[in-house]
Amino acid sequence: MKIRWLIVSLFALGAVYFALFGGEYGYFDVRRIEKQRAEEQATLAELRAHNRQLKARADSLEKDPATLERVAREKYGLIKPGERLYRFIDSTAPHPDSADTTARR
Repeated sequence: MKIRWLIVSLFALGAVYFALFGGEYGYFDVRRIEKQRAEEQATLAELRAHNRQLKARADSLEKDPATLERVAREKYGLIKPGERLYRFIDSTAPHPDSADTTARR
């Protein structure tokens, strides 16, 4: 009777061990894959949101003249006829003409 109980116990322990560590996907492999899947889904959601933003920007650049004009003015400094363009220089930035001459020596 004790031998039978010992054999059944060993078989049960073997089954538990195989369920956790054996086979193609053990318990810990499944947990790791589920965690990786959740991370991939979060990344996918971020990329989809970014894609929607880019599509909205492209759409506004194609169809909204005010947006196109704003970008042309900000990025390329374009002005309308009769306007004056004023550029302001940051006073805290070093001026390129006043380079330190000691660094050249």
